[in-house]
Amino acid sequence: MGATVDWLRTTTPGLLVLCGLAIAVLLIAIIKVKLEPFVALLLTGLLLALAAGLPISQIVGTPLKAGESLLETGFGGILGHIAVIIGLGTVLGAILERSGGADVLTDKLLKVFGEKGAPVAMGLLGLIFGIPVFFDIGIFVLAPLIYVAAKRGGRSLVLYAMPMLAGLSMTHAFLPPHPGPVALGGLLGVSLGWLILMGFVCGIPGFIAAGIMWGTYIGKRVQVSVPEEFVPLEPDEDDSAEGSGGTAVVTKAPPSVALIGAIIAIPLVLILGATFGYQLLDKDSALLQVLTFFGTPAVALLITVLVAFYLLGIRRGSTVQELSTITAESLKPVGMVLLVVGAGAFFGKVISATGIGTALADTMSAAGLPIIVLAYLISCGLRIAQGSATVAIVTTGGIVAPLVAEQGYSQMSIALIAMAIAAGSIILSHVNDGGFWIIAKYFNMTVKQTLQTWTVLETILSVVSFAVAALLFSIV
Repeated sequence: MGATVDWLRTTTPGLLVLCGLAIAVLLIAIIKVKLEPFVALLLTGLLLALAAGLPISQIVGTPLKAGESLLETGFGGILGHIAVIIGLGTVLGAILERSGGADVLTDKLLKVFGEKGAPVAMGLLGLIFGIPVFFDIGIFVLAPLIYVAAKRGGRSLVLYAMPMLAGLSMTHAFLPPHPGPVALGGLLGVSLGWLILMGFVCGIPGFIAAGIMWGTYIGKRVQVSVPEEFVPLEPDEDDSAEGSGGTAVVTKAPPSVALIGAIIAIPLVLILGATFGYQLLDKDSALLQVLTFFGTPAVALLITVLVAFYLLGIRRGSTVQELSTITAESLKPVGMVLLVVGAGAFFGKVISATGIGTALADTMSAAGLPIIVLAYLISCGLRIAQGSATVAIVTTGGIVAPLVAEQGYSQMSIALIAMAIAAGSIILSHVNDGGFWIIAKYFNMTVKQTLQTWTVLETILSVVSFAVAALLFSIV
C-alpha cells in the first residue's frame, strides 16, 4: 500500500493517474450527482491535496496564519483580479441594457450583417474588443449584447456566444499586449512586431474554424436560453422601464449608436493607453503614472460606469436612487459566479502544487521531437494539467528558450514557435480553468454543455492555429 501511495505521489505516471481521478470525481459529482459546482470544486480540491500528500499547512495554513495557503491564495489570486471587474462590468452592462443602448447596437449590427450574419458580427466584436482588453473583461462588457441578440433572434445563446468567445480567446492567446505573448517576446528574444504579424496569420484561420464554422454548427444543436436574471426589460408605454424593484433608467428615446459606442470605448482607450504607454514611455515619467492609474481595468471600468450613470441615467431623467436600485439588482447573480470561479482557481492551484506540470514538461523535453511540435505538446500538457493559459505559455517559453537560442532561427521562425506555444496554451479548457466556469455561468450552460461547446471550440482554435504555424515553420 505504501509503495502504491509513493508511486502516485512521486512519479509522473502516478501523478497523471491521481490528477485524472480527481477530475473524474469532480465531473461525476457535478454531472451525475448534481452537486453545486462551487461545493464540488472545493471538496475535490481538498481531497486531491490530501491524496497527493501536500502538507496541511500548505493546503489550509495554520490556526494563526492562513494567508499563504493554497486555499486562500487559490481563491484570492483570481478574485483579487476579477471581483471588482466582474462587478463593474455587470453594472455597466445593466445600464446599457436598461437605457436601450444594447438594443441600439444590436439593431445596427443586424442591419449591417443581417439576421443570419449576427453571429459573425459578434465574432468580429470579440476580435476587436479582445486586442486591448483581457478575456474576462471582454466577456463582461459584451455579454449584454449577446443576450439581446439571442433574445431577439429567438435562437440559442450558444450560436451568438461562441463566435464572440473565439475572438476574445484568439487575441488573448496570440496577440500582444496580452501577458502571455508579451512574455514570449522576452523569453524567446522575438520582437512584438513579428508576434503581432504571426499572431494574426496563425490566429485568424483558427478563429474562423472555431468561432464561425464550429460556432454555427454547435449553436444549432445545443439549445441554451438567455438566463432570466439577465433578460433586458422592455420599456412600458409611458417610456419608462420597470425593474423588479420598480425603478429603471428613464428612456424617453433610445440613445444614439455614437453615444453607446463612445461609452464602450472609454475603458478600451484607457487600458490601451496604459498598455502602449508602458511600452513607449520612460518608466519614471509622470505621464506613464497617470496612464497606468487610469488604464488599470478596475479604474477604467469605474470611470466608465460613472460616465454611463450620468449620460444614460441622470441626464435622461433617472434619479440616483433608481440607479442604485439597478446596480443592486444587476449584482444579485454575481455572488455565485465569483464563488465558482474562485473554487475553480483553487482546484487548479492544487493540481499545480502536486508537481504534475513540471513532471510532464521534463518528460516531453526528453522525447526528441521537432522543436515546434515539442513546444506545442509541452504547452498543451501544462494547459490541460493546471488550467491557466498564461502559466502554460510562460512555463513552456522558459523550457524551450535555450533550445531556440542554440539553433539560430530567424525572427519569423521564432515567432512561429511562439505561436505554437500560444496555441497549446488554450487547448481543452475544462474544469480546472477559471474561464470555463465564467463562461458556464455567464452563458447559462451546464458543465456538459460547456464541454460540448466551449471546450471543443478552444481545441479547434488550438489545433488549427498550430497547424498553420507548423506549416509555415516547415516552409521558412
